[in-house]
Amino acid sequence: MTRTKITPEEALAYHLEPRPGKYDIVASTPMATQRDLSLAYSPGVAVPVQAIADNPATAYDYTVKGNMVAVISNGTAILGMGNLGALASKPVMEGKAVLFKRFADVNAIDIELDTEDPDEIIKAVSLMGPTFGGINLEDIKAPECFIIESRLKELMDIPVFHDDQHGTAVICAAGLINALEISGKKIENVRIVLNGAGAAGIACLELLKSMGARHDNCIMCDTKGVVYQGRTEGMNQWKSAHAAQTTLRTLEEAMVGADVFLGVSAKGAVTPAMVASMADNPVIFAMANPDPEITPEEAHAVRADAIVATGRSDYPNQVNNVLGFPYLFRGALDIHARAINDEMKIACAQALAKLAREDVPDEVAMAYGRKLAFGRDYIIPTPFDPRLIHVVPPAVAKAGMDTGVARRPIIDLRAYEHSLKSRMDPTASILQGVHARARKAQARMIFAEGDDPRVLRAAVAYQRAGLGRALVVGREGDVREKLEAAGLADAVRELEVMNAANTRHLDTYKDFLYRRLQRQGFDRQDVHRLAARDRHVFASLMLAHGHGDGLVTGATRKSAHVLSLINHVFDATAAHGAVGVTALFHKGRIVLIADTLVHEWPDEKDLATIAIAAAGVARNLGLEPRVAFVSFSTFGYPVSERATKMHRAPAVLDAMKVDFEYEGEMTVDVALNMDQMGHYPFCRLTGPANILVVPARHSASISVKLMQELAGATVIGPILTGVKNPIQICSTNATVNDIMNMAVMAACKMG
Repeated sequence: MTRTKITPEEALAYHLEPRPGKYDIVASTPMATQRDLSLAYSPGVAVPVQAIADNPATAYDYTVKGNMVAVISNGTAILGMGNLGALASKPVMEGKAVLFKRFADVNAIDIELDTEDPDEIIKAVSLMGPTFGGINLEDIKAPECFIIESRLKELMDIPVFHDDQHGTAVICAAGLINALEISGKKIENVRIVLNGAGAAGIACLELLKSMGARHDNCIMCDTKGVVYQGRTEGMNQWKSAHAAQTTLRTLEEAMVGADVFLGVSAKGAVTPAMVASMADNPVIFAMANPDPEITPEEAHAVRADAIVATGRSDYPNQVNNVLGFPYLFRGALDIHARAINDEMKIACAQALAKLAREDVPDEVAMAYGRKLAFGRDYIIPTPFDPRLIHVVPPAVAKAGMDTGVARRPIIDLRAYEHSLKSRMDPTASILQGVHARARKAQARMIFAEGDDPRVLRAAVAYQRAGLGRALVVGREGDVREKLEAAGLADAVRELEVMNAANTRHLDTYKDFLYRRLQRQGFDRQDVHRLAARDRHVFASLMLAHGHGDGLVTGATRKSAHVLSLINHVFDATAAHGAVGVTALFHKGRIVLIADTLVHEWPDEKDLATIAIAAAGVARNLGLEPRVAFVSFSTFGYPVSERATKMHRAPAVLDAMKVDFEYEGEMTVDVALNMDQMGHYPFCRLTGPANILVVPARHSASISVKLMQELAGATVIGPILTGVKNPIQICSTNATVNDIMNMAVMAACKMG
């Protein structure tokens, strides 16, 4: 797989724009009127205050406590960077907070404590108990992390979970369950060697032993060799608990005949010779980050029968904590758990292992650009598998209920699973899938406006994300100057800068263009000016001749003007079936609006064409199309000649016998709100519409911009479809991320 390159400038820009940091806090209740404020604060708030004082358990009913986790660190062990302090840990903790939200819809707040004294941390965190439903400790160095977690578990009646320990342990256990099944071995019989006696390593061994691994079959190693009974050097009470009765003294000796290697240590700690000395079908979890103890290539070179996992996303079998902590907390919070115990962690591991053995949905495989089937290269589910949210938390919740840590047991687990499915925002998984497909396509993307810094930054991001080659139309000196100003001077040599002065194809381009335009009032001189001086035309000619695989433009000129220039080279008109479809992502909903680019005032036949094109885009995004022809009237009332074509358009589709749902005409609220739609029992839509076909381009534009400016919807498009080659046109106010998204759409041939 292609490695993604992230530059310091990109990383800083991501954290700076559009506002510093990675999350906002948004009110979930109305806050518009005086009455709203009176209910939210004084005097209305006094009522839930008294209710909680009378019955503390109702805090879970009347406050966010039941869906709120504190992500806490003192910055003494930040990633692999060491002790950089509490303030420096804040970007990581903010990141952890948004992962909770992204993957399990858990609200999380980061808290950085400026002390290395375990007693002070214990005191501070324990005093926060009333605020949160759970505590996630992060990046606190060993052995203090053991002391802090153990004491907080004693003091607090909510889950306390140190993810650096238990998160890694849970995912490791899940992978090992499946690896041992493939290799035909049982956990109580295998010899396990662990290298790295820190928080994660110790937690891995403890969890595996609680699952059946035998104490003297587990050999722990650190920088001084094997942790054996009687050793005194570099020991502490946590290592001593795992000291084995053995004559082995080095990692190399321990690896001879071992069935399983678990590494949470350092790059290169394991040699090919060590792997060669292991038992048949060895299991190697080389989890050091960013570089594993031994790479899968190195391991497989000496042992083709090895099952290898790493912490890296660019290898199969990634041991990724994001598979665990969001879903552990989701299940624990939903039963108002007093703790996360071993049984809940084991249930999480078993649920993950079981999921990896099930048939992988096509959309998951498509997102990763390869076939995924249970086996040596797929023993752990992928982090973006949408089934995780409704598979893992119910298993965790059931284990919590069975072991007596639930304050409020879930009566109907099937209904609980259904509720979990409905609470996740599909936007991220859809975009992830599209990006993965683009990465597989490896398209040579033409960025037509190389004089714009946003476009250049998007081009660099496209190439460094491993999506393919970025071809920039511009002048080399100008491109270099703008990249240097953007802090991307090192990217100059990475991009391929194209223009009329440095291509050997200009005469071919001009001949082609003259043949197209000679009967439209263009002479040879006109054609030369277009081909040699207009970047939009030049870029289109590159695409038409196969000198690129996709084209992104429009960031510097109005879309109508850009489309007119593209039409010199391609047939991107309404008459030729071109359609513009804009995707709106808002509060977990995805709605496509069409036509937003090409048709000025479509008739009913045009509207049918637009619906078919939009349905194709929807399916490319992984949606099953439900089309509503929208107007200011619903099924003939009020009567208006302007709504007539919207009324007739479904009949056109009836005659065409299309294979998707459609209905109309109807108002937007009927199309999107099932309660309103329920007033029309004859309506053929089985759910809210996800495609709105509008009467005219101006109404489409108004709708999109209103949603963008007032509701804060994420807008992708208009996505140009119905054109021979992949061309996408950005808006003039497009951000770098918007341009990047349009490039991805072009790479996926979304049109």
